[in-house]
Amino acid sequence: MWVGFHDDPVLRYGAERQQELGLVRKSGATVVRTLVDWSVVAPARPRRPADPFSPDYRFADLDEFVRNAQLHGLEVLMTIWGTPRWANGGRPPRYLPRRLSDFSDFARALATRYSGRFGGYPFVRFFGIWNESNLGNFLSPQYDARGRPVSPAAYARLAATGYTAIRAASPRAQVAVGETSSHGRDRRRPGVTDTMAPATFARLVAAASPRLRFDAWAQHPYPLPVSQPPTQKVRYPNVALSTLPRFERDLDHWFGRRGVRVWVSEYGTETKPGEPRGVTEPVQARYLAQATTMLRRDARVDLFIWFVFRDSVGSTWQSGVYRANGAAKPSRAVWGANARVVNEVDGRVAVRGGTRSPTIRVHTRELCATVPVGGLVSVLAGTYATGTLKQLSLAAGTLAVDCTVQVRLTGLRVAKGKSYKANVDFNVGSIFGVRRALRVVGI
Repeated sequence: MWVGFHDDPVLRYGAERQQELGLVRKSGATVVRTLVDWSVVAPARPRRPADPFSPDYRFADLDEFVRNAQLHGLEVLMTIWGTPRWANGGRPPRYLPRRLSDFSDFARALATRYSGRFGGYPFVRFFGIWNESNLGNFLSPQYDARGRPVSPAAYARLAATGYTAIRAASPRAQVAVGETSSHGRDRRRPGVTDTMAPATFARLVAAASPRLRFDAWAQHPYPLPVSQPPTQKVRYPNVALSTLPRFERDLDHWFGRRGVRVWVSEYGTETKPGEPRGVTEPVQARYLAQATTMLRRDARVDLFIWFVFRDSVGSTWQSGVYRANGAAKPSRAVWGANARVVNEVDGRVAVRGGTRSPTIRVHTRELCATVPVGGLVSVLAGTYATGTLKQLSLAAGTLAVDCTVQVRLTGLRVAKGKSYKANVDFNVGSIFGVRRALRVVGI
């Protein structure tokens, strides 16, 4: 899995954001999530809305965040949310635009800017369309005046528009839809914000657009209340970690696809005393271990984001693995141990048994900070079997737009059921060199 954190107050806006991102990477994280508020980036209608470098857009802080993440070898997930008033008739950001073409222009401009084709603007691998779209405080209206659901069909149109725009601008990007909250009511209740259970919402999205294209469904399977463990039993169609497998099977059925991928793009457990209804720090550590074990056993889950990294005055959540004073909570060590097991960058590479001199794709995000896309990098690859060096090869590789390099493991014949260690060094001797330790497995 890709694993990481979402903590905009600390990692995007905090005074020590560079150092904090360094700590994030040292924790074993490989991705950071951020919220891209369309209404903030484009407070007035841009004169050239599809132009990624239109001077009317306010991208400065987002540019810095993406560059800082890349310097530390971290991928980025951008979740787009929030309609500007000029696009929805002067309403709050939770109301969708009157014209989907406005959203398409923004999504295309955003993905183009971070497509990796422009120097100084790093490639962004992951995008999400809207945030917790089954909740009325993020997407309104959820129901019409007669109490009939209207948000799923509206969201289906938005998601289709966003996916098409993002993938056209950045073909190697991956796009998730949904970003649904774990709980909701399937009926209106006077005086209370309208919500919809996530599985109900997803079912109705599929009914409105059964051929909707997406790379993953993103889910926020928080326990409710916050003090509950990851194993909490909830009544479906609410989707916590305990009901995630059923939800996955239903997604296959509703969308007529096999093996729909899932991103857990928000999850966390708050601690006392910052959150009086939270849990103690040792219990948080235990819950974190339980959650990561459950997700590691779920072959569908490709990405896991913990909310937040550090407790701070800028966040209403006290779920960090660090305290506000800089001290690590017990959960920090648990996070690091589990992150190493599922590491997507230094991890398992499956190769068909019988393959000779296999070519594998290796993530080298840090190199993109100093080497231009298409540039040559030196590659020193050593492969080992049962601790013995089998082959050492030196070659040149080309840095792809998504900051990966194709590496050929010369002389290695991969046997089915066998495992091999591969150490790959890039730009050997350079102060910007990168090493990857991979396990090649014959399947």
